[in-house]
Amino acid sequence: MENKNLSGTIRKNIQAGKKVEIVQKNHQRTGELTEGAVKRILTNATTHPHGIKVLLETGEIGRVKNVLS
Repeated sequence: MENKNLSGTIRKNIQAGKKVEIVQKNHQRTGELTEGAVKRILTNATTHPHGIKVLLETGEIGRVKNVLS
């Protein structure tokens, strides 16, 4: 099982190439998670209460809920 101990609300926990679980805007009500590798970090702030917004290598955009190790 993968360890999900890093918070997706802190920018320094997320780097390009890391595997993360995001929630896309159209899935916010259901909380459906999408797994993928980070291509680019879109949030400039050091923290965000709802998760750092990222672009995955697959082209999907969402807020990080879990950083997978």
